[in-house]
Parts: sequence; C-alpha cells; structure tokens
Amino acid sequence: MQAIYDVPAPAKLNLFLHVVGKRADGYHLLQSVFTLIDWADTLHFERRSDGQLRRHDQGDALPADDLCLRAARLLQTQSGCTFGADITIEKRLPAGAGMGGGSSDAASTLLALNRLWGLNWPRAKLLELGLRLGADVPFFIGGSNALVEGIGEVLHPIKLPPQAYAVLKPPQSIATQQIFSSPLLERSDSLAILVGFPEDISSVATKTLKLASNSAEQQESIFSGGVSRSFLGSLSEADSARLTGGFGRNDLQKPAEACCSEVVQALALLEKQFGNSRMTGSGSAVFARVQAQATQKESVSNQANNLILPCVSAEWLGRICLGLESHPLQGWAED
Repeated sequence: MQAIYDVPAPAKLNLFLHVVGKRADGYHLLQSVFTLIDWADTLHFERRSDGQLRRHDQGDALPADDLCLRAARLLQTQSGCTFGADITIEKRLPAGAGMGGGSSDAASTLLALNRLWGLNWPRAKLLELGLRLGADVPFFIGGSNALVEGIGEVLHPIKLPPQAYAVLKPPQSIATQQIFSSPLLERSDSLAILVGFPEDISSVATKTLKLASNSAEQQESIFSGGVSRSFLGSLSEADSARLTGGFGRNDLQKPAEACCSEVVQALALLEKQFGNSRMTGSGSAVFARVQAQATQKESVSNQANNLILPCVSAEWLGRICLGLESHPLQGWAED
C-alpha cells in the first residue's frame, strides 16, 4: 500500500461533562458522554521510504509540531518502522473549540499509518499510544460514542439515538488550562451523576469516587483495561433519549463564560433559536439540539441553517451537524 486518501477525522460534542475528582498528579477526573458528529477534517497519507515525516497544510497553517506529527513519530518510534509519510491535512474543524479536532486528527493518523505501514497493531496498542498524546485521543481511536471517564481514557461505548445539532464557534478560543485552574470550576457529586441509569453503569460512579483519593499509580492500574465493550447497547431507549435530551451539565461552562463573553453570546443565540444550548468540552464552541425529527441532513439544514448563520459575523463559524452512529474508521483496527 503506497497511499491512503480521504481519511476522515470527525469532531465530538460533550453531551454533558462533570468534574468528579482530581488525581494526585493534578489531572481532573471526568464523566462525560462524547458523541461523534459529521463535521470533520480530511487527511491524506502517502508512504515514504526514507523514514521522514512531513506535514502539508491545506488551509490555515498548523503549529510546526502538531499532534498529527507527534502521533506519527510516536508510532514510528514504538513500532521500529522504517517507513515515513507525507501527511496532508484539509483543516475544517475550528481550533480551541472543545470539539477535539487536534485529537481526532492524531487518532486518524495512528489508524491510517497503522494500515499504510502494514503494522496491523490491535486497537489496544493504539489506545496506549493515544493516551500519551492527549486525553481525548483514545475516544477517537475507540470508534464508538461513549460514556467517558478517568481523564478521558476509560471508554464505555453506548448507542445513541439519531440527533441533529446546531454548533456555533465564536472567534475567541479558550485555553483549557485557564478553565481547569479557574476558582469558578465546580465539582459534581459523582454518585448523583448517573442516578436513574442502569445499575451496572451507575456503579462506575462509585469507582470514580474512590479514584479521587488514589495515587496516580493506583489509578493507572485501575484504568489499564482501556475500552470496555460491556456497556455497548446496555442503555434503554429511554436512557439514551435522556442523554441526548439535555441530561446533566458542563461543569466547565461557568468559568468559560467568566473569561469569554462570546461564549455567553453564543449560548444566548442558540437558546433563543432552539430553546436549549450548552458548551462542549472546555469551549469555546457551543451547541443546541435541533428539535426537528429528521434523519436526512438536508431537511434539517433547510430548517436550521437559515436561523443560525445570519445571526453572527463572518468570523463566527456555524453549522448544522448530525450525530454519527460510529466513527468512520471503526473497523480499521482489530479489537
């Protein structure tokens, strides 16, 4: 195989995001539901025989040593592979949005180069590399919408009903460190987060509560299992609907609103147009559930794009997205 073209790297939304503890090493413990959406970057990979790794940007220039190059270099080093790659990125996802754009690019890079270089590593090995690159990378390697825990590496895949979202990204971006260090950051009661959901999933909250007082070494041991498939499909239809219907909150939203007035403005715009709004990740993008019961994107867009896009200046990015049932590259690594 000499090349792989048109590799998607989709974004995610946090349907809720609860901070449930803090590790001894300073990392915050989270519980969230991540859903994949059809707003995506596109990557192209061409194999090199000289071992060099080169990135080519189509669109705005990315940082010199971005997550894609770091992912490729890490896989190359850990595998001992002598091949290199030319990596071309068509960047469509906004930076600093809380949508996981850089992490998704890194995950798609690992999955694609694993194929292009003929490594055939299983998903578990790629997940280990992903966590070394960033807390969101394992989710995109996992391949499914998921209940996410720990610092982002504990994945419980779940099925979610079809849903359209209006996503709005203001020009200003927010540094994640600024949000997590804010005195306005609140902490959710971990035992109350999943009340009403199946007992086996609720028990995960108990484990997370115990982790708050564990050492980093103990936590690493507990979280060594990687992706758990035991939760896939265990949510009832009603519980799945609750997750896409406004369950929980984003504990990072209040500090984001305090440091970025455009987040407040974006939330108000979507609340007015769609009757709901919430920030994703650490911001600054916000989203709203589009109530139209439509499975075809064109029909949803006809109803909603005319509402969201004219309300903001050209520097803002607004788009109607559909939730994905699974990652387009889900079958690119063996479980």
